[in-house]
Amino acid sequence: MISVIIPAAGQGKRFGAGKNKAFVLLAGKTILERTAAAFSDIPEVGETVIVVAPDEVEDIREQTKAYPKADTIKVVAGGTERQYSIENALKAVDEKSEIILVHDGARPMVSREVILRVIEAVRENSAVIAAVPVKDTIKSANAEGFVSATPKRSELWAVQTPQGFTKELIMRAYRKAREDDFLGTDDASLVERLGIPVKIILGEYENIKITTPEDLPIANVFLAAGKGKEQL
Repeated sequence: MISVIIPAAGQGKRFGAGKNKAFVLLAGKTILERTAAAFSDIPEVGETVIVVAPDEVEDIREQTKAYPKADTIKVVAGGTERQYSIENALKAVDEKSEIILVHDGARPMVSREVILRVIEAVRENSAVIAAVPVKDTIKSANAEGFVSATPKRSELWAVQTPQGFTKELIMRAYRKAREDDFLGTDDASLVERLGIPVKIILGEYENIKITTPEDLPIANVFLAAGKGKEQL
């Protein structure tokens, strides 16, 4: 059995909508609804755990009654940081779960193909992230704003979600982070601290994270082109 954790507890300040950006409409459906729907027809997925702000839990529980496979959806309260929100979700995961996928609530354009590639890779590698090669030249800078290094573009990847892990591994990584009072930038960074190699599988450039208002029309273009899960 596979469990999907969807963190959607962020305030979305950069989006500027005055509310959680996961509840902003994208082609008539909320971003969160489209994100959850992307996993609804994956047979191996037995449950979806959605994490929202504590004061949003009851409203979202009511909304998810209309989602596909509503009886397999759990809604839990998030924490003050994304990592703490995922930690809360892990406590709610079914004991029968063997693989856990973590996917940003603001990435509604993820395709079935990417999800399946991640699942397949987890069975072979235990820890997997979806990512795409960086197109731009990246510079490192010092505190004064001067370039300090130019990493090789061929070695750089823009990390996406889903990230996938065996349940035992991600649970162990989160326990260790809690013990060490370590706050990572993503789930894979917690696994990396254990010395476990993390496998990169090819994502898709369309799998964007909706962060600012400018991202919405881009997502609409992708939907019009048949990307993502258009029908719920």
